[in-house]
Amino acid sequence: MVLRYKILLLLVIVLTSCSSRKADPAVPVVENGVSRSLAIYRKSVLTAIHYTLEFDIPAEKTKSISAHEILNFKLGSARTPLQLDFKEDPAKISLLTINGKTVPVTYSKEHLILLPEFLKKGDNEVRILFRAGDGALNRNTDYLYTLFVPDRARTVFPCFDQPDLKAKYTLTLHLPKDWKAIANAELKDSVQKQERKTYHYKSSDLLSTYLFAFAAGNFQLGNSTVNTQQASFLYRETDAAKIKSSLPAIYAIHAASLKYLEDWTGIPYPFQKFGFVAIPDFQFGGMEHPGAIQYKAASLFLDAGATKDQLNARNNLIAHETAHMWFGDLVTMDWFSDVWMKEVFANFMADKSAEEADGKDNYALKFLIDHFPAAYAVDRTAGANPIRQPLDNLKDAGTLYGNIIYHKAPIMMQQLEKLMGKDKFQQGVREYLKKFANSNASWPDLIHILDSHTAVDLEKWNKIWVNESGRPVIDYKITYQGNKVSNLMVMQQAESGAQREWPQNFEVTLFYPHAVKVINADLVGAQLDLKEAVGLDKPLFILFNSAGDGYGQWPVDPLVQQYLFSLEMPLHRSVAYISLYEQMLSGKNIRPADLLTLFSQGLAKEGEELNIRLLSNYISTIYWQFSGVKERQLLSVGLENKLWDAMLQQKSSNNKKQLFKAYQDIFLSQVARNKLYQVWKSQKAPAGITLSEDDYTSLALSLAVRDDADSSILPAQESRITNPDRKKRFEFMMPAVSAKKSVRDDFFDSLKYPANRAKESNVLAALYYLHHPLRQQFSVVYLERSLELLAEIQATGDIFFPQSWLQATFGNYQSSEAAAIVRDFLKNHPNYSPRLKAKILQATDNLVRAERLSSRRSK
Repeated sequence: MVLRYKILLLLVIVLTSCSSRKADPAVPVVENGVSRSLAIYRKSVLTAIHYTLEFDIPAEKTKSISAHEILNFKLGSARTPLQLDFKEDPAKISLLTINGKTVPVTYSKEHLILLPEFLKKGDNEVRILFRAGDGALNRNTDYLYTLFVPDRARTVFPCFDQPDLKAKYTLTLHLPKDWKAIANAELKDSVQKQERKTYHYKSSDLLSTYLFAFAAGNFQLGNSTVNTQQASFLYRETDAAKIKSSLPAIYAIHAASLKYLEDWTGIPYPFQKFGFVAIPDFQFGGMEHPGAIQYKAASLFLDAGATKDQLNARNNLIAHETAHMWFGDLVTMDWFSDVWMKEVFANFMADKSAEEADGKDNYALKFLIDHFPAAYAVDRTAGANPIRQPLDNLKDAGTLYGNIIYHKAPIMMQQLEKLMGKDKFQQGVREYLKKFANSNASWPDLIHILDSHTAVDLEKWNKIWVNESGRPVIDYKITYQGNKVSNLMVMQQAESGAQREWPQNFEVTLFYPHAVKVINADLVGAQLDLKEAVGLDKPLFILFNSAGDGYGQWPVDPLVQQYLFSLEMPLHRSVAYISLYEQMLSGKNIRPADLLTLFSQGLAKEGEELNIRLLSNYISTIYWQFSGVKERQLLSVGLENKLWDAMLQQKSSNNKKQLFKAYQDIFLSQVARNKLYQVWKSQKAPAGITLSEDDYTSLALSLAVRDDADSSILPAQESRITNPDRKKRFEFMMPAVSAKKSVRDDFFDSLKYPANRAKESNVLAALYYLHHPLRQQFSVVYLERSLELLAEIQATGDIFFPQSWLQATFGNYQSSEAAAIVRDFLKNHPNYSPRLKAKILQATDNLVRAERLSSRRSK
C-alpha cells in the first residue's frame, strides 16, 4: 500500500458544507465512506461513466472470486486526485493501470486514489485486476446474489458509489456449468467449456451503483410474458404444489402491476429487460434491481392454505418492486437523504393499484391496517424521526430506513393527493418523471413541480408532514342543548408537547339507531368548530377518523365499546380497534386487561380476516407485554378457550387459521398443549384449516420453547423438512430454542462473529425464540451485550438489520430489569450515535410503557 501522497491530500482545500450542492475543486481523504462533499465534487467533474466488469465465480464458496474491471469516464478537471470507493483490503488489487500506464496502488480510508499525474481532462480509462470483496455478494453453498443498497457496491469492486453518478455496466460472468444467472441487462451470448460456462451480457441501461445486480447459482429457470415483457424467473423452491399454484399468480401480478404503472405514469416500461429471482431467506422482502428484481422466496411461493394477509402481502410486494422501476430506478434520488421518496412512491403506487383491483372499501381497510399501526409504533416514541432526514455520509444511510419512510410516508402522500386532487397530483408526478427520466432528483425538485399544479402552500404543508417528526393528539368537546348538539369542537396538539399543528382532512361520523351522519373535517389549526354538527340530534356515539385516513392519536367516545361489534363496516371496526389500542398505550381511559377482554370477546363476532389479524396481534402484545406474569397465568385458560371457541365458530378457513395461529401463540395450559401436540404429531389440522410444512415447523418451535415433555420434537420436525434451504434455516434456529441454557448461551455468543450473522432473516427468527417471554428470566442477561453489538451490526449488516435486531431482542420484554439495562446503556454512552440511539428508543418504547403501566397497576 502506497501512502506517499497523504500529506498532499490533506492539504487540499476544506470540505464543502453537507447541505450545499456547490462543489469545491477537490475533497481530501479525511473520512471513511462516501461523504456528501465528496459526492458533490465527483458529480461536478465526472460524466459518461461505464463499468466493464468480469467475475470468475468458483463453485466452492470458500474460494475467492477473481475479477477484472475496466472503468471509463470523462473528467472535467485532472488537477487533483480522484477517489474511487473500495471498502476492502487494498492488497486484493494486483494490478492498476490508468490510461495505459501501470501505477502503484494508493489507498486511504476506504478509497483508491487516482493521482492527478496519471489522469487527463476528457476520456480516461482505469483497468483493475483484483479479488472481489465478499461484503455484499451473499455467497451460499451453491448460489450467490449481490445486494448493494445503499453503498455496498464498494465492498465488492472499486466504483463511484453514489446514486447520482449513473453509469452503464457491461458484465461477464464465469460460472460452474450447471449454474444459471440473471443480471440487469439482456444476455448477449453464453459459452460452455468443460465444467465452466461464460455469460456475456449486453450493456445495461443507466443505473446507480446500488441498482447494479446479478444472481447466480443452482436455480430453476422459468420464462413467461408479463404484460408485453418477456420475463425470466430464477427460483429454488422444490415444493411441486407451491410451484404449480404460485407461478401463474406471480406472473399475473407482475403483468397487472406493469400495466397499471404504464397507464398511470404515461411512460412505457423504461428498461431493456424484465426479470426476477426468488431467494431463500432473503434479508428484505424485495429489492428493485431493473431486469433482476430480488424477492424473498417465501413471500412469493404460497400454498393452498395461504391467508388473505399472505396473498395481500405478495400482491403488495410485487406491486411495490414493480413501481420502483419508475420511482427510484428511472428517476433516482440524488442523495440518500431522499431515499424515502422512492419508497413512499413504491408503497403508495402499490396501494393505488390495489384500490383499482379491490375496490374503495377494501382498499381503505387494507391501507389503514398496513400503514397506520406501523407508523404509530415509531412516531409515538421518544426516538421518532422525520420522514426526510439529513445525511452527511452514505455509510450511515442504512439508519434512515424504517417504518416512518415505509408507512408514515404513504399516509403523508395520501394526504397530499387529497389536498391537490387526484388529477392534479397525477399531472405533477408525470411531469416530474418525464423531466428527470434516467437522471436524479430531490424532494424539493418534486415539491417545486407539484406546487405549480395547486394553489395550496405546499412548503408550509411540507414542513410539518415531511421535515418534522411526531403525530398530533386529537381531542374533542361536545355540548348539548336538550337533545340537540349545540357545539362540537375538535382540537389538536403535538404529542410531544411542542407547538405544532398538522393540516389534514378526515371524517367524523355520528351514529344513530337507523342512520349515520358523516361530517368532513378540514383541520388546519389548533382547533376546528364543526358547525355542521350543530342542531343534529344527540347521537348514540361518535366515531372519529371514521374513513381511516386521518393521522394521530384519536379520541374514543366511551360508548364506542358498547356498540363496537355491531358496527357494520369492517373499516369502522378497524378504526375503533386502533384508536382503543393507542388510548391504552397512552395510559388513558382503558386498562390493558379491559382491552384484552374486549378484543377477545369480539373474535367470534369479527368476520373480516384483516381485522382478525389486527385483533390477534393486539391480543398477543397485550398478553405478553402488558400483562404481568401472574396476571397472564390467571388469564391464559380463559383466553385459550375464547380463541378456540372463536376458531370453531368462524366459517372462513382463513379466519380459522388466523385464530389457530393466535391460540398457538398464547397457550400455556396442559390442555392446550395436548391439543397442539396432537395436531403436530399427527399432522392433522383442525377441521376447515390447511396447514403447510412451514406451519408445522412453527408449531414445533412453539411447543419446544415451552420446554415440551417430548424432547424429540425438534429432531423429528427437522427430519420432516425436505427442502434443503428450509432445513438449513431450521438447523440454524434449533440451538436458540433448546431447553438447555448452555446451548442457548453458546448460540448467543456465536452471534458476535459477523459470519454467524450473515443469514440475517434466520438470525432474527432465532432471536424471537431466544428472547421469548417464557425464556426472559434467562435471556435478560443477553440484553446489554446485544446493545453493545449494535454499532458493529450497523457497520457490517444490511439496512434493516439494526432495527430488526433490536425489535427481535426487546420486542416482548416488560420487566423493570430490562428497562434499567436500556437506561444504563444510554447513560453510559453519552456520545452514542444519535440515529442508533433513536433506533433503541423506538424498539424499547413498549418496554418503557409496560413498565409505566405496571407501576400504575401496583399503586
